[in-house]
Amino acid sequence: MNDPPYRIVTERLIVRCWEPRDAPLFKEAIDSSLDHLRPWMPWAADEPQTLEEKVELLRRFRGRFDLREDFVYGIFDAGEAEVVGGTGLHKRVGDAAFEIGYWIRASRAGEGLATEAAAALTRVAFDVCHVDRVEIRTDPANERSRRIPRKLGFVEEATLRRRLHHPAPRDVVVYTVFGDHFASTPAAAAAVEAYDIAGVRVL
Repeated sequence: MNDPPYRIVTERLIVRCWEPRDAPLFKEAIDSSLDHLRPWMPWAADEPQTLEEKVELLRRFRGRFDLREDFVYGIFDAGEAEVVGGTGLHKRVGDAAFEIGYWIRASRAGEGLATEAAAALTRVAFDVCHVDRVEIRTDPANERSRRIPRKLGFVEEATLRRRLHHPAPRDVVVYTVFGDHFASTPAAAAAVEAYDIAGVRVL
């Protein structure tokens, strides 16, 4: 399995590894969206954080990315002047597999940006990293989030009971696409450029 790229370019977005210098934009995106995020994102219960706390968080994200432990990305507009949201390729679902997570700031919700970012990461996972499986997990009540894997050709596999802790246990719906099915999904047609840490194009 190959390492994920550090920078991904889509039609409207830059999806890249976080850097500590992104902390002010990161904090502004979250602080302006707390009412939008708190029903679905467990980490939003600890917000707002100070700018210093955000710097340290982004240092941890970058460190874990470099150590190949977890791959958390910022979602930026094309000029990288605004943090649109966040996403990631997470290794917590087993070998040769990634889970994709995502959130979008309140002011950009409804524009299809989470779908665009998730499509790009799905294609990267299969075409660059050569995984066998990609999952997206959502709260059953989050219909907006559930539409994303459906649009991208993921298959709804199961509802797992009391697997999310937010703060009380809640159910989670699992959507999956496998490598031998990926080429037939809408995600396979996503327009994507991807670059490694040295800026060499890998997709």
